[in-house]
Amino acid sequence: MPAQQKKIIFCIAGVLSFACALGTAAAIGTQLWVKGTILCKTGALLVNATGQELEKFIGKIQYGLFHGERVRQCGLGGRPFQFSFFPDLLKIIPASIHVSVILFCTVLIIFALVGTGFFMFNAFGSPYETLHGPVGLYLWSFIACSCGCLIMILFSSEVKIHHLSEKIANFKEGSFTFKTHSEQFANSFWIILVCSLVHFLNALLIRFAGFEFPFSKSKDSGTITGAVDLMY
Repeated sequence: MPAQQKKIIFCIAGVLSFACALGTAAAIGTQLWVKGTILCKTGALLVNATGQELEKFIGKIQYGLFHGERVRQCGLGGRPFQFSFFPDLLKIIPASIHVSVILFCTVLIIFALVGTGFFMFNAFGSPYETLHGPVGLYLWSFIACSCGCLIMILFSSEVKIHHLSEKIANFKEGSFTFKTHSEQFANSFWIILVCSLVHFLNALLIRFAGFEFPFSKSKDSGTITGAVDLMY
């Protein structure tokens, strides 16, 4: 492939990697990871609410990695409540999983920026044969893509397996019991998915630019080298 086309491909990959870093950084600070509704089970049972009457007992909840908001409704109107994970909810959430999600988000941002630098270096500089060449480009893209996948797996397990929304809904509730009525992953979660796919796409762009996969050697070169060695 001509050098000019390689530069264009590396520039595109670098821009995509930088956009992923910015997107992940923006996603960390929002409370748009999970949106859902919560049902005041105690209040609904007291009045035996059914059908449209249940709407008076269905509140809302949304949260991210650091903070969130819930609106509880027990038949007397909505009452908003702001909360933060640190240090308020540390005793009721799976803290190790939650901290791991934040850690992998940070690693994803770092390696996305590192990948951006190496893509631009390969586009406008003279790449070395080690980490500045194809091996490094594949490495940074693979690490960033893996971190994105781990973030989604860990956060999904925290929400679905450990019933995070229900634990938050019942935080500091003495006489009322809340149950998750519906929940869905919001924009910030899907940004991580898009970033993972982009880093996988970058690996394909590297291959499309003409770089072989790392540590791969053609059989022909090996046989020719062996024949030359036998001559001496």
